[in-house]
Amino acid sequence: MTVSVTPAPARKARSTTAGAGGGGLDEAWLLVQAPPRKQSHATRAAACCFAIGVRPRVVRFYSLLLLALVLLLVLAASVTTDDGGAEPPTTVPRSSQGTGIGGVRGVHQQGAGGCDMSSGRWVYDGAAYPVYRESACRFMSDQAACEKFGRTDRRYQRWRWQPHGCDLPRFDAERLLLKLRDKRLAFVGDSLNRNQWVSMVCLIDTATPKLHKSMTNNGSLVSFKIHEYNASVDFYWSPLLVESNSDHPVHHRLPDRVIRAGSIAKHARRWGDADVLVFNSYLWWRRPAIKVMWRRSFEAAAEGDHRAAYEVTDGLRAFELAMRTWSEWLEHHVDRGRTKLFFTSMSPTHLHSDEWEAKSGGAGEGGNHQCYKETEPILADGHHGRDTDPAFARAVEAEVARLAERGVAVRVLNVTQLSEHRKDAHPSVHRRQWSPPTAAELEARARDPGSGADCIHWCLPGVPDVWNHMLYAHIVAERAQVDG
Repeated sequence: MTVSVTPAPARKARSTTAGAGGGGLDEAWLLVQAPPRKQSHATRAAACCFAIGVRPRVVRFYSLLLLALVLLLVLAASVTTDDGGAEPPTTVPRSSQGTGIGGVRGVHQQGAGGCDMSSGRWVYDGAAYPVYRESACRFMSDQAACEKFGRTDRRYQRWRWQPHGCDLPRFDAERLLLKLRDKRLAFVGDSLNRNQWVSMVCLIDTATPKLHKSMTNNGSLVSFKIHEYNASVDFYWSPLLVESNSDHPVHHRLPDRVIRAGSIAKHARRWGDADVLVFNSYLWWRRPAIKVMWRRSFEAAAEGDHRAAYEVTDGLRAFELAMRTWSEWLEHHVDRGRTKLFFTSMSPTHLHSDEWEAKSGGAGEGGNHQCYKETEPILADGHHGRDTDPAFARAVEAEVARLAERGVAVRVLNVTQLSEHRKDAHPSVHRRQWSPPTAAELEARARDPGSGADCIHWCLPGVPDVWNHMLYAHIVAERAQVDG
């Protein structure tokens, strides 16, 4: 199914060449070039002295003095020179050797140059936020459209993430599209990754209303196309990354979870050619037991047929097996000179209101209301919810470090801690009901209106926009680009 949105009147795509000479404009901002400088008074004076014939010792003295002066001027120019049209310095990190959320050192994260984009605070900014309106995004998902389903307070849209010591770069959709011209950006993972993908679609769509765009749904693969740039921003449903009995894009809520831990090629055929890949996987592994199948069918393993050759293990162990398969595929198949790789860290849930009520001194009366009617972030420093398991983060970071040793760079987008504070930003009860509620569910909601709250996914505009600002910084604002 394809949904196409064409503006009226259509606008010709913006040229990426400058003037009659056709010089590349879109890359010029990456180059730091010193502007032409007039000859200094000291240089002219020195030249004059040499011209009239000064004594050799005096000449040597003034030559050394002149050399020192020139070096100082060059140093000052390198510090103050404009970078050819880029945004003002935002301390966008270029590398990271710090400690990640799981405690493993040496992996690619956000920190560099004294600034870590994942470390900061939320600041209420009603003047500049939200960066787009929910109703303005023509491709908004009902899963994230909280206003559409009755949410009236909008404070959750007006919080800005402020890193310590730097700023997130301003999201510039046209600059991103220049980088994605004739390229493919693909998000691969579960519904949280789909949440981030919808955010990226809305950031692009609302900022470029005159461009022709279309959305094509082909089973597990949904493709958002920006036609003037021949660019696509895709989402591929693969909640456990490897093959599993949960791979159907609609019918995947099964009581027993079964994976084929060594098989990823079937999925990789759908996303392996992308120029930028953003992976995630976490909540679907949060089971006490997962069946890891080696032969025969998922159905046989789900029914307990031991001839299917499966083993039952805990979610973390199964996750580690899947992550090794994922990393080995990247090691042997990814184009290291072309493809840019990311892994979005765990998205936290807010299913237990006692976590923040205890820290804020609240009594927690009325039992656990989850995120129902929450309208403010958690202000306590370093809040960690019980559903955020650092062991899974360490498993990701271990594979990322292993890949780095083999020359494959994967950047971890560390969104976990900054998202932990946003208990106010979930759909809660303001969401689409994908199936009619049962009598038992209706009775439960009558007793407790918050019992059906979605405290896992995120409203848009909202928290996933920050994740994409961080992704944008790495795709566009770094000097080392995947330009093809």
